[in-house]
Amino acid sequence: MTQTEEQFERRKKVISDMLHDKQYVPMKLKEMAMLLQVPKENRDELKAVLDALILEGKAEVSTKGKYRKADAKTVTGTFIAHPRGFGFVEVEGREEDLFIPEEHTGGALHHDTVQVLLLAPSAGRRQEGAVTRILAHEITKVVGTFQKNKTYGFVVPDNPRITTDIFVPQECSKGAVQGHKVIVELTSYGDEHRKPEGRVTEIIGHINDPGTDILSVVYGYELPNEFPDKVLRQAERTPDSVSEADMAGRRDLRELQMVTIDGEDAKDLDDAVSLTFDGTQYHLGVHIADVANYVQEKSALDREALTRGTSVYLADRVIPMLPHRLSNGICSLNAGVDRLAMSCLMVIDQKGAIVSHEVAETVIRVDRRMSYTEVKRILEDRDEQLRNECAALVPMLEQMQALSGILRERRRKRGAIDFDFPEAKVILDENGVPQEIHAYERNVATKLIEDFMLAANETIAEEFFWQEIPFLYRSHETPDPEKIRALMAFLSNFGYGIKGGGEVHPKELQKLLVRAADTPEERMISRMTLRSMRQAAYTTTCTGHFGLAAKYYCHFTSPIRRYPDLQIHRIIKDVLRGRMNEERVGHYSELLPSVAEHCSQTERRADEAERETVKMKKAEYMLGHIGEEYDAVISGITSFGMYAELPNTVEGLIHVSRMYDDRYYYKEDSFELYGIDSGRVFRLGDTVHVRVVDADKEMKTVDFELAERGE
Repeated sequence: MTQTEEQFERRKKVISDMLHDKQYVPMKLKEMAMLLQVPKENRDELKAVLDALILEGKAEVSTKGKYRKADAKTVTGTFIAHPRGFGFVEVEGREEDLFIPEEHTGGALHHDTVQVLLLAPSAGRRQEGAVTRILAHEITKVVGTFQKNKTYGFVVPDNPRITTDIFVPQECSKGAVQGHKVIVELTSYGDEHRKPEGRVTEIIGHINDPGTDILSVVYGYELPNEFPDKVLRQAERTPDSVSEADMAGRRDLRELQMVTIDGEDAKDLDDAVSLTFDGTQYHLGVHIADVANYVQEKSALDREALTRGTSVYLADRVIPMLPHRLSNGICSLNAGVDRLAMSCLMVIDQKGAIVSHEVAETVIRVDRRMSYTEVKRILEDRDEQLRNECAALVPMLEQMQALSGILRERRRKRGAIDFDFPEAKVILDENGVPQEIHAYERNVATKLIEDFMLAANETIAEEFFWQEIPFLYRSHETPDPEKIRALMAFLSNFGYGIKGGGEVHPKELQKLLVRAADTPEERMISRMTLRSMRQAAYTTTCTGHFGLAAKYYCHFTSPIRRYPDLQIHRIIKDVLRGRMNEERVGHYSELLPSVAEHCSQTERRADEAERETVKMKKAEYMLGHIGEEYDAVISGITSFGMYAELPNTVEGLIHVSRMYDDRYYYKEDSFELYGIDSGRVFRLGDTVHVRVVDADKEMKTVDFELAERGE
């Protein structure tokens, strides 16, 4: 017997009323089935009704399996496992997650939906809870390393948050051997006393095979690795060049001097810039590839682009949002060829105010493809040979440098926060083995492009906000007051403060970072400040961007690699062509909320996958440097040791057991480790001399020990 929605809701009401009756005595599923005269074969349907009531907060189940009405001591949420065994539960509407001690996880796996009993609160500590029931499992497949025994095998998960091995019967191993990276489908989730069980569905490759390590991350994050044939066939039908018909009705900007400025290895060039100065005002053009002209709404290309949400940039490969035929071909603003663009043409005064603007469908022709390094050599290094080679472009580039400084100063004055963390650049050989790691520093060219893209994004967002039509914004909400208060308490230990209590203006955080600049604790304070802020997301309401101190902000400038930008281009084109009628407004009103939520999720997935591959390659690189010594900066202090970061951005743990000169204890109030006998104190931002003692590519960790200079 299957339940219709109407029957299901009726049964929920009957059982809910029963649970809330004063005469009701908590009972197990079997007892309740007997009371309600539910046949044995229909007990799964009864359990589904009870689980639905638990998710709604109307019921709960005791540790002995007895169902009763929910009280304020029980909540439902998502379990977030920690590699060290404990976990947290995220509860919708609750600002702070619940802490779940290791002994109270109840066998829950990462991302399980769980019922939690709130434990008695302890003064000054986070609210703790105990998992009493697992309501639903999110994870169905796990990527890991196969370990073979005589009559069975098991898979050690790559994800450190999955803290238990997966048992694999021999007949379910698909011929996997020791060291194979595999995908295992869970057939049983186990419990507190029994490991989960699964069957191997795919062998990715051996851990020693080139590329298998990154592929494991690709599969682990369920990143779409291949384009469906239908999508590729549609991509093949796109033209190689712009036709006269494509250019009809567009503004012709091919005579306007413009360049692209990107990294040396970039192949998908989706933004070009132009600039003239009339002696009074700057005329800045930000020209973005018109991807929407080639990717029609609801086409196979469009559906696949939405599914992916974003391009993913891993250590040894790019997983593009669009097939290379488009991203590196007709949609890429390659120099010397005609290309279709969406242009944001801004008039800017000498104080950086955008006094007027226009958005137009255009046809452009880039004069030269330039790299960040080349522009830096022209503007900062004054490379005579390159300046002569690019003589026709140098005046425009110098004007761009001047305008960039003006725009940046204007943002600084309004309170924009500029986190300047050096990103890691990992250089790999043809087999994917890391040869070099260095900090990828921002320079005059990267800042110039950043300033111009921000100006265009803000301009577009404000323009379409005031048109009062459905739109996709990039929102960054004000920080949670509790997190700001915690940050203030942390900063007070180092003599820093923030005005405004829990409610803070971005300018106050900007001032904090300026005060901390060029001090030993600068990086630590920047990190703690960043952690106190919320994550930016795509939304259909314009709530502003806290970090940029901007009232209006969106993503307009990268439609080759970000779906929200492509979606925005379609909306803009409908407005420019007079097609934004009541029907289209209704269409976008219905569509955009799900697009915003999905793209926020795919962005987070891509960020996590990118970080994982970099951490993996850092650990692999340090395996070749065991025993070597470096100066490092203390970047984190915990009760079990301290983290130190090398100049090349590699971070490693110095465990207290490897601090041989003394017994060190953690001072929680001042974030220090101090030696009992020597009185030696280690603080965040201190420089220490370390020796590399171990690295684990699978766990993505590096271990240091303290060393004396000259040993």
